[in-house]
Amino acid sequence: MSQEQQRGVVFPADDQGRRSTTGLGREVVATALAVADPDAAQRARGEADWRKNYLPHVRALVECGRSDRKTAVDMAGAGLGVLGSAMRFAHPDGAETGLDALTSDGAPLTTETVRGTEPPTGLSIPYRGRRLSGESLLRQLDSWTGTGALEPSAADAVRAVLAHPEWLSLPGRTVVVLGAGSEMGPLQSLLAWGATVAGVDLPSAEIADRVRSLARGGAGTLLLPQDGDGPAGADLLHDLPRVTDWIVGLPGPLTLGNYVYADGATNLRLAAAADALTQQVSASRPDTSLAFLATPTDVFAVPDGAVEQSQQRYAATGRAGRLSRAVLGLGGRLLQPGYPDGPICDSLVPQQGPNYVLAKRVHRWRATVDRDAGRTVSMNVAPPTRTRSVLKNRALAAAYAGAHRFQVEIFDPSTSNTLMAALMVHDLHSDGRRDLPWQEEADQAVHGGLWRSPYAPRSALGLAAVMGLTGARN
Repeated sequence: MSQEQQRGVVFPADDQGRRSTTGLGREVVATALAVADPDAAQRARGEADWRKNYLPHVRALVECGRSDRKTAVDMAGAGLGVLGSAMRFAHPDGAETGLDALTSDGAPLTTETVRGTEPPTGLSIPYRGRRLSGESLLRQLDSWTGTGALEPSAADAVRAVLAHPEWLSLPGRTVVVLGAGSEMGPLQSLLAWGATVAGVDLPSAEIADRVRSLARGGAGTLLLPQDGDGPAGADLLHDLPRVTDWIVGLPGPLTLGNYVYADGATNLRLAAAADALTQQVSASRPDTSLAFLATPTDVFAVPDGAVEQSQQRYAATGRAGRLSRAVLGLGGRLLQPGYPDGPICDSLVPQQGPNYVLAKRVHRWRATVDRDAGRTVSMNVAPPTRTRSVLKNRALAAAYAGAHRFQVEIFDPSTSNTLMAALMVHDLHSDGRRDLPWQEEADQAVHGGLWRSPYAPRSALGLAAVMGLTGARN
């Protein structure tokens, strides 16, 4: 493990000083499962090859928490509790403390303010070389609903934002964007709409110049953390206490949006750091609301309408479809029906690994716990998107290239981040509570069609990749 990985927010060390994610990830999942199903928890704890065989245990988290609100909330709280108490903060002098016992060292971060120069824009969404607004956007929402790329509730939410353009600037509110340079984050849209945005990303002249340019070309106000004469920005992993204090001191009611991402185990470290920050900011500022994006490549309980459309599409393939499945099925592994065991869509992609899945689970659990406690929370499933982090994985890039053959639409980043920013604006003006947490997670989902495809997503993934590679060569 590199020196950088042993400082700041780190995994707990074992008796020999090793900081492994495998044991911790397995225990976090098992602890959450134990709330509802001790046998499932025992199976998770007994899993010898966690990195290879984590998928059914992650699915069990959804199955166990689907039917009872209290159970789902308690599972989420248990998972968050064991992760938060296990993670450590390693100081430069070698001392370690828990994430809940951090105090700021050094001078406070200061604030750089960048104001926009353009008038605010209304809601328009870039899509395939056009900008959709007004009637053209309404028609596209109808089209996406018809093809099953999003849930009808998502289209309704965007229609509500179109009907209330005054919502877009979020007057009097400061939206904190953790991961200001993220391709999926709302920073550019919010600045164009006239909002006040506090952008937090690594101290980097390139990132800072890019977000400053977005601010000057927009109508809003950008606040950047500044540490002395260095580039604007703040390191969440290594300077967590000062970042927390800076956010607590920002003006107006806060919306804390989490869009951070890194490769491998660092992603889980970031998720733990952001969750510790979320708890401390929320305790200091009760006016804080939260915002997250859920990944479509996860496990979700889904509405009856999604199951019904998937089953209808599978049946509609008819004799030709049955024949092709028999030829391609290779013993039944490919092109299986979407919902053989009930209304749970399992879109987990093994190549993404258990650290990625657990990092996203932390977001979902925090949304569940805080929404149940009465906090305003925006968490929506974002569509499969051609981001840099996806396309650098050759297998995923190929699968995305062939996904349209299985009635799944892959979105460009500019379409995704604008659409999801509009949904966040909607959520900050509405009550997102439903009877059960899975319904809150499924509401307004933009899954690209994964939930309504004729086939179980993983059973089509390999074939989509082959077709994507073939199409690229041709």
